[in-house]
Amino acid sequence: MKGSIKKKGSPFDGSKVWMDGKFVDYENASIPVNSHSLHYGLGAFEGIRCYETKGKGSVIFRLDEHIDRLFNSCHILQIPISYEKKEIKDAIIETVKINKFKECYIRPIVFIGDGSGLGIFIKNYDTKVAISAWYWGTYLGEEALKNGIRAKVSSYARFHVNTFMGMSKSTGQYINSILAKKEAVNAGYDEAIMLDTAGFVCEASGENIFVYSGGEIKTPPLSSVLPGITRNSVIEVMEKEMGLKIKEERVTRDELYIAGEVFLTGTAAEVTPVREIDDRKIGIGKAGNIALELQKAFFNIVKGGNKKYEKWLTYVR
Repeated sequence: MKGSIKKKGSPFDGSKVWMDGKFVDYENASIPVNSHSLHYGLGAFEGIRCYETKGKGSVIFRLDEHIDRLFNSCHILQIPISYEKKEIKDAIIETVKINKFKECYIRPIVFIGDGSGLGIFIKNYDTKVAISAWYWGTYLGEEALKNGIRAKVSSYARFHVNTFMGMSKSTGQYINSILAKKEAVNAGYDEAIMLDTAGFVCEASGENIFVYSGGEIKTPPLSSVLPGITRNSVIEVMEKEMGLKIKEERVTRDELYIAGEVFLTGTAAEVTPVREIDDRKIGIGKAGNIALELQKAFFNIVKGGNKKYEKWLTYVR
């Protein structure tokens, strides 16, 4: 029939999804078309990675911290959630186990169903929780980890701190990131770097940013960025394992251009070097020594190779 769209298979087909206390086939994990979150973007989510270790099975990286942030996001957005943290933690572990993943990306999401109506104001929340998981390799590609990426400062500013609750990882705010990323990719770059409304460097479309210059590393303060769990992790690793000094303060756009190194961190992107910004070579024009050393230390930790950081690992038994 003219105008019809042929349905394509999903890369998630065949997996099991946890939905409000029970597992269903991905193909049957649906939400109503009049879900309040679908229409207005009110929801909270997390991105979590599970890694395969050498001989010790699989581990979920900083699971407790991710669950804490999910609940913090719901608290900030005033979304009631009818589960305890331990229930969500157990459900995430079971989702990995039932799908028999050795490594995967895990996405818990809290959203509003259709029982709340479609007005802007919600009186009685119809809150739903779902957890899905799938294999997801390197977010920006293996080549990006080795050689670095090309980035563009976006024309889209990140939300003002009092325009949107930036300490929450909420679904609707990612429209901002989608527009920035699309603009950058359409112009031939790999990633977008976003400024805040005062013109200072904020973060990338889905990653925190670090700048190495003059023997020290700077990263924008939490007052203007999402409190990244990978961000927090690499700060500790750089200070304790690499002996580097980290400053959390404002970064200007031109500081990026003359930096010795720039790199991005995030659950999906892990530790990704930036070799070029706005057609200006950064440092030596490829992945720098600090980023590569940090990558090595980070992957050793998440794969269970550094006993000092066992506290960050939840084993899937």
